[in-house]
Amino acid sequence: MKNNKRELLKSILMIVLSVMVIASVVIRLPYYIEVPGSAENVRDFVSVDGQRNNEEGSYMLTTVGIRQGTLVSLIAAKFLPFQEIVSKQDLMGESTDEEFDEISKFQMTSSENMAKKVALDLAKEPYEFQYKGVYVLNVLSQSKFAKELKMGDIVYQVDEQQFKNSQEFMDYVSSKKAGEELTIKFRRDGVEKSATGALIELEGQKRAGIGITLVDHSELETQREVNIKTEDIGGPSAGLMFTLELYDLLASKDSRRGREIAGTGTINEDGTVGSIGGIDKKIVAADRAGATIFFAPEEEYSEEIMKDNPDLLTNYQEAVIAAKEIKTKMKVVPVKTVHDALDYLEKN
Repeated sequence: MKNNKRELLKSILMIVLSVMVIASVVIRLPYYIEVPGSAENVRDFVSVDGQRNNEEGSYMLTTVGIRQGTLVSLIAAKFLPFQEIVSKQDLMGESTDEEFDEISKFQMTSSENMAKKVALDLAKEPYEFQYKGVYVLNVLSQSKFAKELKMGDIVYQVDEQQFKNSQEFMDYVSSKKAGEELTIKFRRDGVEKSATGALIELEGQKRAGIGITLVDHSELETQREVNIKTEDIGGPSAGLMFTLELYDLLASKDSRRGREIAGTGTINEDGTVGSIGGIDKKIVAADRAGATIFFAPEEEYSEEIMKDNPDLLTNYQEAVIAAKEIKTKMKVVPVKTVHDALDYLEKN
Protein backbone atom coordinates (compact mmCIF):
# COMPACT_ATOMS: atom_id res chain seq x y z
CA MET A 1 0.00 0.00 0.00
CA LYS A 2 2.81 2.37 0.93
CA ASN A 3 4.60 1.51 -2.31
CA ASN A 4 1.48 2.40 -4.26
CA LYS A 5 1.24 5.78 -2.51
CA ARG A 6 4.91 6.41 -3.14
CA GLU A 7 4.54 5.58 -6.81
CA LEU A 8 1.49 7.83 -7.04
CA LEU A 9 3.40 10.72 -5.47
CA LYS A 10 6.29 10.15 -7.87
CA SER A 11 3.92 10.20 -10.81
CA ILE A 12 2.26 13.41 -9.62
CA LEU A 13 5.66 15.00 -9.03
CA MET A 14 6.84 14.02 -12.51
CA ILE A 15 3.68 15.46 -14.06
CA VAL A 16 4.09 18.72 -12.13
CA LEU A 17 7.76 18.99 -13.10
CA SER A 18 6.95 18.24 -16.74
CA VAL A 19 4.27 20.93 -16.77
CA MET A 20 6.70 23.42 -15.20
CA VAL A 21 9.40 22.62 -17.76
CA ILE A 22 6.98 22.95 -20.66
CA ALA A 23 5.61 26.19 -19.22
CA SER A 24 9.10 27.66 -18.88
CA VAL A 25 9.70 27.04 -22.58
CA VAL A 26 6.28 27.85 -24.01
CA ILE A 27 4.56 30.52 -21.91
CA ARG A 28 5.36 34.06 -23.08
CA LEU A 29 6.16 36.62 -20.40
CA PRO A 30 5.73 40.44 -20.57
CA TYR A 31 9.37 40.88 -21.53
CA TYR A 32 11.06 40.99 -24.92
CA ILE A 33 14.55 40.13 -26.10
CA GLU A 34 16.29 42.35 -28.63
CA VAL A 35 18.83 40.43 -30.74
CA PRO A 36 20.87 41.05 -33.90
CA GLY A 37 18.47 41.06 -36.82
CA SER A 38 19.22 41.05 -40.53
CA ALA A 39 21.00 43.15 -43.14
CA GLU A 40 18.68 43.64 -46.11
CA ASN A 41 19.75 44.77 -49.58
CA VAL A 42 17.98 48.10 -50.13
CA ARG A 43 17.93 47.35 -53.87
CA ASP A 44 15.07 44.94 -53.18
CA PHE A 45 12.84 47.76 -51.91
CA VAL A 46 13.73 50.78 -54.04
CA SER A 47 13.15 51.66 -57.70
CA VAL A 48 13.11 54.76 -59.90
CA ASP A 49 11.13 54.75 -63.15
CA GLY A 50 10.64 51.02 -62.65
CA GLN A 51 14.39 50.34 -62.57
CA ARG A 52 16.50 48.99 -59.73
CA ASN A 53 20.20 49.62 -59.17
CA ASN A 54 21.92 46.55 -60.57
CA GLU A 55 25.50 47.76 -60.19
CA GLU A 56 27.91 45.63 -58.16
CA GLY A 57 27.83 45.97 -54.40
CA SER A 58 24.92 46.95 -52.20
CA TYR A 59 23.52 49.32 -49.63
CA MET A 60 22.11 47.38 -46.70
CA LEU A 61 19.61 48.49 -44.08
CA THR A 62 20.05 46.73 -40.75
CA THR A 63 17.43 45.55 -38.30
CA VAL A 64 17.05 44.50 -34.69
CA GLY A 65 15.21 41.26 -34.04
CA ILE A 66 12.58 41.34 -31.30
CA ARG A 67 10.98 38.26 -29.77
CA GLN A 68 8.81 37.81 -26.72
CA GLY A 69 10.63 35.98 -23.95
CA THR A 70 9.89 32.78 -22.09
CA LEU A 71 11.49 31.94 -18.74
CA VAL A 72 14.16 29.84 -20.45
CA SER A 73 14.96 32.33 -23.22
CA LEU A 74 15.11 35.23 -20.74
CA ILE A 75 17.58 33.36 -18.54
CA ALA A 76 19.67 32.48 -21.60
CA ALA A 77 19.63 36.11 -22.77
CA LYS A 78 21.29 37.14 -19.51
CA PHE A 79 24.40 35.22 -20.53
CA LEU A 80 24.45 35.66 -24.32
CA PRO A 81 26.22 38.59 -26.03
CA PHE A 82 24.20 41.26 -27.86
CA GLN A 83 20.92 40.15 -26.34
CA GLU A 84 19.03 42.73 -24.32
CA ILE A 85 15.92 42.20 -22.21
CA VAL A 86 13.33 44.98 -22.27
CA SER A 87 9.96 45.11 -20.58
CA LYS A 88 6.82 45.34 -22.65
CA GLN A 89 6.19 48.75 -21.06
CA ASP A 90 9.62 50.06 -22.10
CA LEU A 91 9.27 48.69 -25.63
CA MET A 92 5.65 49.51 -26.42
CA GLY A 93 4.55 51.96 -23.75
CA GLU A 94 0.78 51.76 -23.43
CA SER A 95 0.32 50.38 -26.96
CA THR A 96 -1.05 46.95 -27.76
CA ASP A 97 0.89 44.59 -30.05
CA GLU A 98 -1.32 45.61 -32.96
CA GLU A 99 -0.90 49.31 -32.22
CA PHE A 100 2.87 48.87 -31.94
CA ASP A 101 2.94 47.32 -35.42
CA GLU A 102 0.85 50.20 -36.78
CA ILE A 103 3.18 52.74 -35.17
CA SER A 104 6.15 51.08 -36.88
CA LYS A 105 4.36 51.33 -40.23
CA PHE A 106 3.59 55.04 -39.72
CA GLN A 107 7.26 55.62 -38.87
CA MET A 108 8.40 53.74 -41.97
CA THR A 109 6.04 55.70 -44.24
CA SER A 110 7.32 58.99 -42.84
CA SER A 111 10.92 57.82 -43.23
CA GLU A 112 10.34 56.79 -46.85
CA ASN A 113 8.87 60.18 -47.79
CA MET A 114 11.71 62.06 -46.13
CA ALA A 115 14.31 59.86 -47.86
CA LYS A 116 12.67 60.59 -51.22
CA LYS A 117 12.66 64.32 -50.56
CA VAL A 118 16.32 64.45 -49.50
CA ALA A 119 17.44 62.27 -52.43
CA LEU A 120 15.50 64.42 -54.90
CA ASP A 121 17.14 67.53 -53.45
CA LEU A 122 20.58 65.95 -53.80
CA ALA A 123 19.88 64.95 -57.41
CA LYS A 124 18.31 68.36 -58.15
CA GLU A 125 15.11 66.72 -59.37
CA PRO A 126 11.79 68.65 -59.22
CA TYR A 127 8.98 67.65 -56.87
CA GLU A 128 6.05 69.04 -54.89
CA PHE A 129 6.14 68.53 -51.14
CA GLN A 130 3.17 69.14 -48.88
CA TYR A 131 3.45 68.98 -45.13
CA LYS A 132 0.15 67.70 -43.74
CA GLY A 133 0.85 67.75 -40.00
CA VAL A 134 1.83 65.06 -37.54
CA TYR A 135 0.48 61.55 -37.17
CA VAL A 136 -0.55 60.74 -33.61
CA LEU A 137 1.15 57.44 -32.80
CA ASN A 138 0.24 57.11 -29.15
CA VAL A 139 -1.54 59.10 -26.45
CA LEU A 140 -0.44 58.87 -22.82
CA SER A 141 -3.22 57.91 -20.41
CA GLN A 142 -2.46 61.00 -18.29
CA SER A 143 -2.77 63.34 -21.28
CA LYS A 144 -5.63 65.83 -21.09
CA PHE A 145 -6.30 64.91 -24.72
CA ALA A 146 -6.53 61.16 -24.04
CA LYS A 147 -10.29 61.09 -24.65
CA GLU A 148 -10.05 63.26 -27.76
CA LEU A 149 -7.11 61.89 -29.76
CA LYS A 150 -6.30 58.42 -30.97
CA MET A 151 -3.65 56.73 -33.08
CA GLY A 152 -3.78 57.78 -36.74
CA ASP A 153 -5.24 61.25 -36.14
CA ILE A 154 -3.45 64.00 -38.08
CA VAL A 155 -2.81 67.17 -36.06
CA TYR A 156 -2.37 70.09 -38.47
CA GLN A 157 -2.88 73.21 -36.37
CA VAL A 158 -2.17 74.41 -32.82
CA ASP A 159 -3.71 77.63 -31.50
CA GLU A 160 -4.53 78.67 -35.08
CA GLN A 161 -0.87 78.24 -36.04
CA GLN A 162 0.35 75.84 -38.69
CA PHE A 163 3.86 74.42 -38.78
CA LYS A 164 6.30 73.08 -41.36
CA ASN A 165 7.53 70.03 -39.48
CA SER A 166 7.20 68.18 -36.19
CA GLN A 167 10.14 70.06 -34.69
CA GLU A 168 8.29 73.38 -35.08
CA PHE A 169 5.24 71.73 -33.52
CA MET A 170 7.24 70.49 -30.52
CA ASP A 171 9.11 73.78 -30.13
CA TYR A 172 5.84 75.71 -29.95
CA VAL A 173 4.24 73.35 -27.45
CA SER A 174 7.33 73.11 -25.24
CA SER A 175 7.59 76.91 -25.09
CA LYS A 176 4.51 76.82 -22.87
CA LYS A 177 4.15 75.69 -19.28
CA ALA A 178 2.36 72.69 -17.84
CA GLY A 179 -1.22 73.64 -17.05
CA GLU A 180 -1.55 76.11 -19.91
CA GLU A 181 -4.35 75.32 -22.33
CA LEU A 182 -4.10 75.11 -26.09
CA THR A 183 -6.43 74.15 -28.91
CA ILE A 184 -5.50 71.69 -31.61
CA LYS A 185 -7.17 70.94 -34.90
CA PHE A 186 -6.90 67.47 -36.37
CA ARG A 187 -8.33 65.19 -39.03
CA ARG A 188 -9.73 61.73 -38.47
CA ASP A 189 -10.83 59.74 -41.50
CA GLY A 190 -11.02 63.00 -43.46
CA VAL A 191 -13.25 64.74 -40.90
CA GLU A 192 -11.90 67.90 -39.25
CA LYS A 193 -12.12 68.07 -35.46
CA SER A 194 -10.78 70.23 -32.64
CA ALA A 195 -9.96 69.76 -28.98
CA THR A 196 -8.84 71.99 -26.13
CA GLY A 197 -6.88 70.84 -23.10
CA ALA A 198 -4.09 71.63 -20.67
CA LEU A 199 -0.47 70.66 -21.17
CA ILE A 200 1.18 68.17 -18.82
CA GLU A 201 4.72 67.90 -17.50
CA LEU A 202 6.48 65.23 -19.58
CA GLU A 203 8.21 62.71 -17.37
CA GLY A 204 12.00 62.97 -17.48
CA GLN A 205 12.01 65.73 -20.10
CA LYS A 206 11.68 68.92 -18.02
CA ARG A 207 9.19 70.43 -20.44
CA ALA A 208 5.47 70.59 -21.07
CA GLY A 209 3.70 68.61 -23.76
CA ILE A 210 0.38 67.32 -25.01
CA GLY A 211 1.36 63.77 -24.08
CA ILE A 212 1.56 62.15 -27.50
CA THR A 213 4.20 60.44 -29.58
CA LEU A 214 4.18 61.62 -33.17
CA VAL A 215 5.78 61.44 -36.59
CA ASP A 216 5.68 63.74 -39.61
CA HIS A 217 2.93 63.25 -42.17
CA SER A 218 3.71 64.55 -45.65
CA GLU A 219 2.81 63.96 -49.28
CA LEU A 220 5.26 64.02 -52.16
CA GLU A 221 4.52 64.35 -55.87
CA THR A 222 7.35 63.69 -58.32
CA GLN A 223 7.77 63.84 -62.07
CA ARG A 224 9.74 60.61 -61.98
CA GLU A 225 8.34 57.40 -60.55
CA VAL A 226 10.09 56.99 -57.19
CA ASN A 227 9.06 53.94 -55.17
CA ILE A 228 10.02 52.39 -51.85
CA LYS A 229 8.10 49.24 -50.98
CA THR A 230 8.60 47.53 -47.64
CA GLU A 231 6.27 45.01 -46.09
CA ASP A 232 7.68 43.33 -42.99
CA ILE A 233 10.08 46.10 -41.93
CA GLY A 234 8.95 49.02 -39.79
CA GLY A 235 10.39 51.98 -37.94
CA PRO A 236 12.30 55.07 -39.10
CA SER A 237 15.90 53.85 -38.98
CA ALA A 238 16.36 52.98 -42.68
CA GLY A 239 16.10 56.62 -43.77
CA LEU A 240 19.80 57.15 -44.48
CA MET A 241 20.23 53.95 -46.49
CA PHE A 242 17.07 54.60 -48.54
CA THR A 243 18.40 58.07 -49.34
CA LEU A 244 21.75 56.74 -50.58
CA GLU A 245 20.11 54.13 -52.82
CA LEU A 246 17.63 56.64 -54.24
CA TYR A 247 20.30 59.25 -54.90
CA ASP A 248 22.42 56.81 -56.91
CA LEU A 249 19.39 55.88 -59.01
CA LEU A 250 18.13 59.43 -59.52
CA ALA A 251 21.55 60.89 -60.35
CA SER A 252 22.84 57.84 -62.27
CA LYS A 253 25.71 57.51 -59.82
CA ASP A 254 27.63 54.46 -58.65
CA SER A 255 28.80 55.57 -55.23
CA ARG A 256 29.05 51.95 -54.04
CA ARG A 257 31.68 50.93 -56.58
CA GLY A 258 31.20 47.25 -55.79
CA ARG A 259 31.33 47.65 -52.02
CA GLU A 260 29.03 46.09 -49.43
CA ILE A 261 27.84 49.08 -47.39
CA ALA A 262 25.59 48.80 -44.36
CA GLY A 263 24.31 51.48 -42.05
CA THR A 264 21.49 52.94 -40.07
CA GLY A 265 19.99 56.26 -39.01
CA THR A 266 16.89 58.35 -39.51
CA ILE A 267 16.93 61.06 -42.17
CA ASN A 268 15.64 64.57 -41.55
CA GLU A 269 14.42 67.14 -44.06
CA ASP A 270 17.76 68.97 -44.04
CA GLY A 271 19.76 65.78 -44.58
CA THR A 272 20.89 65.35 -40.99
CA VAL A 273 21.08 61.79 -39.71
CA GLY A 274 19.35 60.93 -36.44
CA SER A 275 20.18 58.37 -33.78
CA ILE A 276 18.44 55.02 -33.43
CA GLY A 277 18.28 52.16 -30.95
CA GLY A 278 20.08 48.82 -30.92
CA ILE A 279 23.07 49.82 -33.02
CA ASP A 280 25.32 47.23 -31.35
CA LYS A 281 23.03 44.50 -32.65
CA LYS A 282 22.99 46.09 -36.11
CA ILE A 283 26.79 45.98 -36.18
CA VAL A 284 26.61 42.22 -35.60
CA ALA A 285 23.98 41.81 -38.34
CA ALA A 286 26.04 43.83 -40.83
CA ASP A 287 29.22 41.89 -40.07
CA ARG A 288 27.43 38.57 -40.56
CA ALA A 289 26.17 39.81 -43.94
CA GLY A 290 29.71 40.64 -45.10
CA ALA A 291 29.54 44.43 -45.00
CA THR A 292 32.88 46.22 -45.24
CA ILE A 293 31.57 49.70 -44.34
CA PHE A 294 29.02 50.70 -41.71
CA PHE A 295 27.58 54.21 -41.45
CA ALA A 296 26.72 55.11 -37.84
CA PRO A 297 24.94 58.30 -36.74
CA GLU A 298 27.01 60.71 -34.67
CA GLU A 299 24.43 63.09 -33.34
CA GLU A 300 25.66 66.02 -31.28
CA TYR A 301 23.99 66.20 -27.88
CA SER A 302 23.33 69.48 -26.12
CA GLU A 303 25.17 70.47 -22.96
CA GLU A 304 21.93 70.09 -21.02
CA ILE A 305 21.45 66.51 -22.20
CA MET A 306 25.06 65.61 -21.41
CA LYS A 307 24.75 67.21 -17.97
CA ASP A 308 21.76 65.01 -17.18
CA ASN A 309 23.32 61.94 -18.85
CA PRO A 310 27.12 62.19 -18.43
CA ASP A 311 27.68 58.59 -19.59
CA LEU A 312 25.58 58.97 -22.75
CA LEU A 313 27.30 57.65 -25.88
CA THR A 314 26.60 58.53 -29.49
CA ASN A 315 25.49 55.79 -31.86
CA TYR A 316 28.95 55.92 -33.43
CA GLN A 317 30.67 55.38 -30.09
CA GLU A 318 28.37 52.44 -29.30
CA ALA A 319 29.04 50.99 -32.76
CA VAL A 320 32.82 51.20 -32.34
CA ILE A 321 32.62 49.36 -29.01
CA ALA A 322 30.50 46.59 -30.57
CA ALA A 323 32.79 46.33 -33.60
CA LYS A 324 35.82 45.86 -31.36
CA GLU A 325 34.01 43.25 -29.29
CA ILE A 326 33.28 41.06 -32.31
CA LYS A 327 36.70 41.81 -33.86
CA THR A 328 35.22 42.78 -37.22
CA LYS A 329 37.28 44.18 -40.07
CA MET A 330 34.30 46.29 -41.09
CA LYS A 331 35.03 50.03 -41.10
CA VAL A 332 32.64 52.00 -38.86
CA VAL A 333 32.19 55.51 -40.26
CA PRO A 334 30.58 58.38 -38.28
CA VAL A 335 28.01 60.46 -40.16
CA LYS A 336 26.13 63.56 -39.09
CA THR A 337 24.53 64.18 -42.49
CA VAL A 338 23.91 62.30 -45.71
CA HIS A 339 26.66 64.47 -47.23
CA ASP A 340 29.15 62.90 -44.81
CA ALA A 341 28.26 59.46 -46.15
CA LEU A 342 28.50 60.53 -49.80
CA ASP A 343 31.79 62.35 -49.21
CA TYR A 344 33.27 59.26 -47.59
CA LEU A 345 32.21 57.03 -50.47
CA GLU A 346 33.63 59.46 -53.02
CA LYS A 347 37.00 59.87 -51.29
CA ASN A 348 37.59 56.27 -50.22
